Amino acid sequence: MPETELAIFDCDGVLVDSETISNTVLAQALTAEGLPTTLAEARRDYQGMLLSEVVAKAQRRLGRSLPEDWLMHYERERAEAFHRELEPVPHAAEAVQRVSAAGIAVCVASQGKVSKTRLTLGLTELRDLFPAAALFSAEAVPRGKPHPDIYLHAASTMGAKPSRCVVVEDTPSGVTAAVSAGMRAIGYVADSDETALRAAGAEVLRSMRELPQRLGLD
Repeated sequence: MPETELAIFDCDGVLVDSETISNTVLAQALTAEGLPTTLAEARRDYQGMLLSEVVAKAQRRLGRSLPEDWLMHYERERAEAFHRELEPVPHAAEAVQRVSAAGIAVCVASQGKVSKTRLTLGLTELRDLFPAAALFSAEAVPRGKPHPDIYLHAASTMGAKPSRCVVVEDTPSGVTAAVSAGMRAIGYVADSDETALRAAGAEVLRSMRELPQRLGLD
C-alpha cells in the first residue's frame, strides 16, 4: 500500500452522528406532505443523496411538486434539531488528531453544503481539526457520489495523488465514489450496512479508534 498523503473524511455518520437526526426530520417533512415515510424508509431511500436528488425522488413518488419553500423549511428544521441533539462520532476527534500528527493531510468531502459541514463540525467542536480550505462539497463538482468527482476534486485541491489517498465513508455510494477515484476506501460500519460497504469495495472499520492502526500509525 503506497504511503498515505491525504485522509478524506465524509462528514455525516463518520465525523458527526447526524444521520438519524437528518432522516428523522426528513421522514416527518415528507409525511407532512402526504408521502408517509418512516425513519427506516428515509435512511433506505434517501441517505447519501444530494438534497436536489431527494427532492426529485420525493416528487416522483408524490406525483406532484413539493412546495417551493419545502426545502428551506426542511433545512431550517434540521439545523434546529442539530443544535438540540448533534454529537460527534465517538473517537472521531482523536482519530483525526492522530492522523494529522503523523503528517498526513486531512480534509472533509461531503454531499452536503459546505455551510452545513461548518455548522455540524462547529456544534461538535471538530471544526478546528481541519484547515479552512479543506472542506469540500459535492455541490462544487458536476456529479455527486457515487461518482468520483468530489474525491478527485479534494485530492487535486489538497495536492495529493489519488493512489495515496484514503477515504473514510459510511455509505455504499461514498465507498463506490472512493473506489472509482482510485482511492483506498475504509467503511465505518457502526451505524451502516457492513455487507453493502464490503460489496462496494471497502475495508471495514468498527470504531474510529481503530483508524490510526489501520493506517499503520501505531
